Amino acid sequence: MGEVHRREFSRQVLAAIAETAFRQCGGCRNQHIFAKDLEAFARHAKRSTVSSEDVKLVARRSTALSIYIQNKSEELNQEQRDLKKKNAGKRKSRDTEERAEN
Repeated sequence: MGEVHRREFSRQVLAAIAETAFRQCGGCRNQHIFAKDLEAFARHAKRSTVSSEDVKLVARRSTALSIYIQNKSEELNQEQRDLKKKNAGKRKSRDTEERAEN
């Protein structure tokens, strides 16, 4: 998600996410099931890469984790939309300037 939204996360943040996911999944046995479920959801959608939607599906059994992931996903999506609007406005402004010069 960080790459998609052009965001970088520190090692501490990634470690905290991993630790939270591990705890929410209930240890090694459940973590293995969690990983297999993620792979199955991606494969079902005919993708070779796990997406954020797959993670949301797996997290649906933990209300707190599901809400947290959904909120973060919405924040990132809103930031992405805002960035696209900003870039579109810049392009429109440049196009207008180019027309005025010609």
